Amino acid sequence: MSESTYAASPFDHPKADIILRTSDNIEFRVFKLFLSLASPFFESLFDIPQPTEVSGEQEIKDGLAVIRVSEDKKTLDALLRFCYPCTLAEDPNLEQLKDVTDVLEAAKKYSIDAIVRKAAQAVSNPKILEVDPLGCFAIAHHGQLRDETLLAAKYTLRQPLIPSWFEEIELLSAADLLALLIYHQKCGNAVYALKTDMSWIRTHYETEEACAWLSGRRFTSGRRTNCECPRSPVPTHNLFSYQALQWWDDFMEETFLALRDKPCEATIQARAEQTVQSVRAKNCVACSPHIAEGMRDFSALFARKVEEVVSQVELELKF
Repeated sequence: MSESTYAASPFDHPKADIILRTSDNIEFRVFKLFLSLASPFFESLFDIPQPTEVSGEQEIKDGLAVIRVSEDKKTLDALLRFCYPCTLAEDPNLEQLKDVTDVLEAAKKYSIDAIVRKAAQAVSNPKILEVDPLGCFAIAHHGQLRDETLLAAKYTLRQPLIPSWFEEIELLSAADLLALLIYHQKCGNAVYALKTDMSWIRTHYETEEACAWLSGRRFTSGRRTNCECPRSPVPTHNLFSYQALQWWDDFMEETFLALRDKPCEATIQARAEQTVQSVRAKNCVACSPHIAEGMRDFSALFARKVEEVVSQVELELKF
């Protein structure tokens, strides 16, 4: 067996009354009191009379009993920092999904409910969710964290319907993964269905004048003039009495197709930005000066409508 070494402060205290040895042979000199207060598991363990060194059943080092644990140094360090008072040890930063998984497993093993809640906060951290929503979903569901699972599922809508392989997929059953894919597909279909009814857009703008920027029309001193941008020969997204501009029809059609795969605000914003750049390049005196502000307002409206529709779709997953 390789020689053990001591952990760093504060887990190297000379007055500690127990030693925990990790799977990678790092020894943590800790206080039973802190662990007992945080964990019913440790409280029960320390209540059991420990074998003496004379009996040969208990390893003793520096006069302290040595207890082997299956966790490695990194996981035990994070776990113990949650158990110790904040004046002695700061809570660890759980910014890697593997760290969250390991600490969550250890917290459940040792019945430390407070850490389970902390781990739940980590997998609902927007910074982590934006980078790896599928991993967060798998960890949250594996840990039976209902609210965090539902939140992560919504973030997965920013990913394609058919995901690529991810490390945490092994935490999910085939039924779990199928439920997520069905949820994603239902959200995409529900959002796509909006294209057949433009009433929510007309209700927002109320009048043609209020959205003149997307009609290619200018209203000056009561007079109406049309721009020279091409109009759609077969318009499918007319809002009022005018014939839709080609760039507007293209934007709506392409955006709805993209939303079917990624039904989220980011999809709308990306398509809107592409449209703004394209229309500005045309140098149309009616469209170009107002396209950025107009698309910003419409994108916000569109995103709210998508969120409204998605929120009505249920994730059929057992907890």
